[in-house]
Order: sequence, then structure tokens, then C-alpha cells
Amino acid sequence: MSQRICKMEENLRNCPCTWEPCPRKGVCCECLRYHWSHRELPACFFPPEIERTYDRSLKRFIEYWSKRVK
Repeated sequence: MSQRICKMEENLRNCPCTWEPCPRKGVCCECLRYHWSHRELPACFFPPEIERTYDRSLKRFIEYWSKRVK
């Protein structure tokens, strides 16, 4: 099995998170684990207008995407 190397620099270039003091920026596995433990999803699951509200709840995710997928 090959080892995976974190692509932190590449991840940072594509990260839509606007929470500046975030220590998990660019380390997607830690970000996902953190948000999931709080019943949330990371910024990359949301469009910019919702991400900026910091409402990353599962409820908000379902509300937004259920309206978009019709």
C-alpha cells in the first residue's frame, strides 16, 4: 500500500474557508473530522454566500442543496 502525502499547499490554494484563525486550513482530513464531530460540514461543501455565515450545519447543507438539485 502506498503512503499518501498531504497536499497542504495545494489544498490551501483551493480552500474556500474564510475563518482566518483556523488551524486546520489545508489539512482536509483534520477539517472534515473536526466539523463532522460537531455535526457540521466544512466550508468546501457550501457556496461562498453561505460559507461566510459560518452556518455549516447539516440542516443548512440539506436546505440549500435540496433546493438546487431539482
